[in-house]
Amino acid sequence: MTVILLRHGRSTSNTAKTLAGRAEGVELDEKGRLQAAELVERLDGLQIRALVRSPMLRCRLTLEPVAGALGLTPLVDERLAEVDYGQWTGRELGELVKEPLWKVVQQQPSAAVFPGGEGLAEVQARAVAAIRDHDRRLAEEHGGDALWLACTHGDVIKAVVADALGAHLDSFQRITADPASMSVIRYTPLRPFVLHVNHTGARLASSLTAPPPGPTGGATDAVVGGSTD
Repeated sequence: MTVILLRHGRSTSNTAKTLAGRAEGVELDEKGRLQAAELVERLDGLQIRALVRSPMLRCRLTLEPVAGALGLTPLVDERLAEVDYGQWTGRELGELVKEPLWKVVQQQPSAAVFPGGEGLAEVQARAVAAIRDHDRRLAEEHGGDALWLACTHGDVIKAVVADALGAHLDSFQRITADPASMSVIRYTPLRPFVLHVNHTGARLASSLTAPPPGPTGGATDAVVGGSTD
């Protein structure tokens, strides 16, 4: 199975430079709504079999145009929710960078636990479990070459990509997931293959045309949609 990890469009909290977390009522800003509308064309030509999303409003609003175009009803999974930042929720990023915990989040995120919230190691565990559970379920329903999409949040996506890369969670801050970006992972019995990270181009279909990696890797381990030169 192949999953597209879609980060929600730009939110009002992104614009205000605050940490939205699980605060209620965080919507898409004007650019975010445009990004959501553009997703229909960016995903055109892909046979997406299922949509799964975080329960946060900004993810629901991001997926609405795509869900309508595809005629699919997104499944909500709490395990794909935004990080519970606890007492950091809603605070300005300019203030948070002065907190001692900020350096831990940046340098050793596996040890970071937000006051009154959860740890980033917990986030990775729940998010990876959710993605793999849905991947197995959808493989049984649609076959192993099917494509599905999960709409979630930046830190959640970075944690899942780090796991797929076989990288320690302490490296996840090296991964970028911009608003409305797509990161693509193909799960196989051999190992996960990361096909895209932070894709923000016009159309994704043209770069997802390569065959699935073979059972032993080798010649099929090529750059997706490109050459091995």
